[in-house]
Amino acid sequence: MEYEVRVVAAPRGRLLVPVPFDPAKEWGAKPRHHVSGTVGGRRVRGVIEPVGEGYGFTLGAAWVRDNPIEPGTTVRVSVRPEGPQRDDLAPDVAAALAANPAAGAFFDGLAQFYRRGYLRWIDGTKGRPEVRAERIAATVEHLAASRKERPKPESDS
Repeated sequence: MEYEVRVVAAPRGRLLVPVPFDPAKEWGAKPRHHVSGTVGGRRVRGVIEPVGEGYGFTLGAAWVRDNPIEPGTTVRVSVRPEGPQRDDLAPDVAAALAANPAAGAFFDGLAQFYRRGYLRWIDGTKGRPEVRAERIAATVEHLAASRKERPKPESDS
């Protein structure tokens, strides 16, 4: 999504970047919408969250310090969902997450680091379909229990 918006001062030296659309309508319902892109031509990562009657994401004090954007400045913003999305998943993984809505919702709300960690762990079973099925089941179990990190290596098969 690309748009222009006026950034607003936020507490503790931060900036709020308003988002003029509902991310759930654009990208599907998720507990958290992790995004990456640019603000005023400078790279950003953030989480779109409800702000007042709309949505926005915050640029931290360090980002503000290192970038010459002041509150009230109108900037060009380009954001997209970050990391692997449901449509990007292998069919067996997507089906397992769809079969357990709690696990699927938790997966969708994770930062890309955690999503990719689970997917790399599952994909590390090339040529061992029985191990892949076990890892998918363990992944769904962990996600349904709201665990960000995949099972530890001692449980690797």
